[in-house]
Amino acid sequence: MGGVPDRRSSHTVLGYGKMNKTGRSTNMEREKLGSRMGFILLSAGCAIGIGNVWRFPYITGMYGGGMFVVLYLFFLVAMGVPVMTMEFAVGRASRKSVVKSFTELEKPGQKWHLNGYLGMLGNYVLMMFYTTVAGWMLYYFYLMLSGRFTGKNTEEVALVFQGMLEDPVVLTVCMVIIVISGILICSVGLQKGVEKITKIMMVLLLFIIIVLAVRGMTLEGAMDGLKFYLVPDLQRMKDAGILETVVAAMNQAFFTLSLGIGAMAIFGSYIDKKHTLLGESVNIAILDTFVAIVSGLIIFPTCFAFGISPDNGPSLIFITLPNVFNHMAAGRIWGALFFMFMTFAAFSTILAVFENIISCGMDLFHFSRRKSCLVNLAALIALSMPCVLGYNLWSGFQPLGEGSAVLDLEDFIVSNCLLPIGSLIYLLFCVTKYGWGFDKYLKEANTGEGLKIPKGIRIYVTYILPVLLILLILQGWFG
Repeated sequence: MGGVPDRRSSHTVLGYGKMNKTGRSTNMEREKLGSRMGFILLSAGCAIGIGNVWRFPYITGMYGGGMFVVLYLFFLVAMGVPVMTMEFAVGRASRKSVVKSFTELEKPGQKWHLNGYLGMLGNYVLMMFYTTVAGWMLYYFYLMLSGRFTGKNTEEVALVFQGMLEDPVVLTVCMVIIVISGILICSVGLQKGVEKITKIMMVLLLFIIIVLAVRGMTLEGAMDGLKFYLVPDLQRMKDAGILETVVAAMNQAFFTLSLGIGAMAIFGSYIDKKHTLLGESVNIAILDTFVAIVSGLIIFPTCFAFGISPDNGPSLIFITLPNVFNHMAAGRIWGALFFMFMTFAAFSTILAVFENIISCGMDLFHFSRRKSCLVNLAALIALSMPCVLGYNLWSGFQPLGEGSAVLDLEDFIVSNCLLPIGSLIYLLFCVTKYGWGFDKYLKEANTGEGLKIPKGIRIYVTYILPVLLILLILQGWFG
């Protein structure tokens, strides 16, 4: 612990821990994922979330359609994918969760391991509000499936959403169901629980989103929505501001991958060295982008077909779309499918982050998986309550100004502070001589079959990418 990687025993490198005087391992053998597909779907499930659906389509339309998509893809390759390879490399080389991975790789006397605690904090703060929002999706799936929106006008649909937020009992019950379900799945084990359920859920998610997109694009008037969404519009881009468009594309491309808090690194710690990390990162980025783009193929054609403007944020999901489904033939079924898709998208992220949190407990306190699950079951429910109460009993607390809630503060802490700062630390750790070092990172990332990271990228990741990340941090704070 705390030494240079090549000074550790082969048992530690393989994830077994140090040996005691009897020659037996002092730690249990680290679990491994059962398949490469499991790793890709788990990592993609962590990246794919509600932001893919309620943010990406809207800002794509607002910032010039196809032009924004091109910029988004550029920054995804230029910023997101390189940092993802670094998270995976740290995880795979250390065979530890975020809270201990830097300790395994840093040189004696260094303080990089402090970022492990920052990453652990980020996972907890993310779940403090994400579990509540996932509960919203689950509740709306129930409402849509049971026909509660049938016959309601626009105002009545809006009142349903407001009524849900003002009811602490409904929000608490839904949040607790989400937390208990996630912890139960994690408690079964990595392969039999997390990997198995995520595979099923992701396959269903991809099937449902394709079905919904086909339905949306076959509606009368859907073509206008497709043109607005995908055809490049320089005038719309100029109206929004070229610089603002570039910054928005950079933000979306980077934050969509959930980098910086070790949520990806944990799955790197569970895989073998048969495949290079660049190839795996590209596969995950493609899946994440596919879901984001296809979400727009659902929302824009559907909204334009019924003459409704696609709003941003919660109003799109919980007010605009239920109104659209009310006007569709078999809208109750399509609406239920949509909110099942949204529940899966949110829950896939929750399972991935729960696994990281539980693994942190196992690495830091030497808990068994079951004990770490029990401790975190109580902790996560308690930590999620401020977000639940922020819309009702604590609604007077508006931390970021009038109209804000506890969720906005928690989201700001994660999105604007912990994710970009954590990513910058991963980057500096991997590329500077004061950290793990570029050569060791490159060797780990390029081990196996697949796409290789060229050595010539060193100048870019050492001098240019850090500047881009610093600009991203400053824009998030002051923009």
